[in-house]
Amino acid sequence: MVISGKDRGKKGKVIDVLPVANKIVVEGINIAKKHVRPKKEGEKGQIVELPKAFDVSNAKVICGKCKKAARVGYNIIESSDKKKKEKVRICKKCGQEL
Repeated sequence: MVISGKDRGKKGKVIDVLPVANKIVVEGINIAKKHVRPKKEGEKGQIVELPKAFDVSNAKVICGKCKKAARVGYNIIESSDKKKKEKVRICKKCGQEL
């Protein structure tokens, strides 16, 4: 769910994640028009609409249990042999595992 910008309040599926740039691409959000030149003779140029990347801080994850946009927290779970530790994402509102 987008929390700021021109598409505020809209929900969509994450298509691509760019961790180096700290950005995400979401389906149907932050649509930009790109003018494409004709490639072959006799073909017409066109305007294509593409979703563009935006900063991850402008989006929230939607919890599967409470169905609300929430911040993400982490819990560290130890296995039975206490040698392995696993980091698990949780919803900050209801505490359910994401």
